[in-house]
Amino acid sequence: MSADTQLLFSSYGTEAPAQIALPEKCSPWYAIRVRTRWEKIVAGALHGKGYDEFLPLYRKCSRWSDRKKEIDCPLFPGYVFCRADLTGRPSMVTTPGVIGILSFGGKPAIVSDEEIEAVKAVIRSGAQAEPWPYLREGQLVRVGEGALAGLEGVLVRAKSNWRVVLSIEALCRSVAVEIDREYAIPILPASFPRSNSLSSASDMPRL
Repeated sequence: MSADTQLLFSSYGTEAPAQIALPEKCSPWYAIRVRTRWEKIVAGALHGKGYDEFLPLYRKCSRWSDRKKEIDCPLFPGYVFCRADLTGRPSMVTTPGVIGILSFGGKPAIVSDEEIEAVKAVIRSGAQAEPWPYLREGQLVRVGEGALAGLEGVLVRAKSNWRVVLSIEALCRSVAVEIDREYAIPILPASFPRSNSLSSASDMPRL
């Protein structure tokens, strides 16, 4: 992460909403597509309607010719996560700023609980993180120690720092979080030859 980028994760939904939509806790998470720079407004409106919404933010230092200013930016620009029952016409789709629900083949894409919990784990840890290009290939690892223990993602190297990249499949978006390299334990496919297994993080190839 650059020196101009600092961590500030945030999610709306910390206060009791004025209206209660009573969404089912067992309802799945969806990615709500919103207008550019409307993420916070939409998240606040969904919260006011009683929805279980989630908008992770990070703090970035923007530079102008005469000054610097810290601004809070969405980790996933253009999207707000929301747990909802889509039976009928849910009121969230009529919320100002909402474009629609991310869908494939006309079917709303579900964001798994595991993916949402992984992002929330990063928030709780207070570790440095930032948006990252979506990755499919790379060294899949599990964090073995520390505040992020159990988190799984792709290990990448940026300059002198190591990061684990975790992804939201439906969005094709990723987030990178800094870790101590020695905490990274390789996750190998069951069919991977045992003789080639990596027994510790120190055995992993440089990326």
